[in-house]
Amino acid sequence: MTAATPFSILDLAPIRAGDSARDALLQTVDMARSAEKLGFARFWLPEHHGVRAFASAATPVLIAHIAAQTATIRIGAGGVMLPNHTPLAVAEQFGTLESLHPGRIDLGVGRASGCDNDEVALALGSTPQTRERFPDDLRALLSFFRATPPEQKVHAIPGAGLDVPVWVLASSTYSAEQAAQLGLPLAFASHIGAAVRDAAIAAYRSGFQPSAVLAQPRVMIATFVTAADTDAQAQRLFTSTQQMTLSRLRGMLQLQLPEPVADFDALANPEERQRVDGAMRAALTGSAASLETQLIELLEQTHADEIMALSFIHDLEARQRSLEIIAQVRDRVHARQRAMV
Repeated sequence: MTAATPFSILDLAPIRAGDSARDALLQTVDMARSAEKLGFARFWLPEHHGVRAFASAATPVLIAHIAAQTATIRIGAGGVMLPNHTPLAVAEQFGTLESLHPGRIDLGVGRASGCDNDEVALALGSTPQTRERFPDDLRALLSFFRATPPEQKVHAIPGAGLDVPVWVLASSTYSAEQAAQLGLPLAFASHIGAAVRDAAIAAYRSGFQPSAVLAQPRVMIATFVTAADTDAQAQRLFTSTQQMTLSRLRGMLQLQLPEPVADFDALANPEERQRVDGAMRAALTGSAASLETQLIELLEQTHADEIMALSFIHDLEARQRSLEIIAQVRDRVHARQRAMV
């Protein structure tokens, strides 16, 4: 466990049942402002397409808006799905963001398409071939951020020579190994790949090659965190996330963020409940005291260098309260860590 582990926020701009995408985007801006006031290190936004539950499609546009509405917190992509874009275009977009908001922009990149079906992926130009090209495209992207000699024919302007931190997003061992080979920091999505989390992190650390940007492995773990004043309240709020997972497992169109229910077991049969629990095995849920115990255990198990919390909470006041409790727990964890140094 390291001293003062940074805590950050991942926000998918969830669209609540009955709300519009505009409502969701404005709510995400409010959450970013709150995260900044509460002292979180980063606020990241992912790329999703054609998913009814999320409004985070045009990631660089949303990052630009939120960066302009905040002052100190780092804003980043968690992440850009590289198979949907050319490396040059991504370098130019994030070079522009870094030029406008120097020292505050992060670029997380992944190899998925960020959508639920093949038709949307095809519309994006994301194919199995473009996903297989991820290692080469990632190397090309990194090259566009380096200072380039005048005789080079292709330059990212803005982009070349700018210090835009690039993270590799992973929910599998494959992407973790790519991060290790390039000496880049790893952001592992345990809310997606909980079953392979430990194996992927071990592969990353064992295969890590020091680079010009990173001398030692650096691991951020993203996970569901649902906080409330009591364990029972937190569990009820978490049923919104469980309902969305159940919908996906049933092969249904992704629900907009539903209201919580008193008894999730009434909605799922025993086999479905087991599958939902398996998918949610990495989720942290509870009061401040419960979350402190769970987070300490997570840090001891993984030796993570940073924690990134993701929450799907329908009620806006409860969403804000959850953020406040996570900040309180973070401070308690930091106090423990300082006492151990």
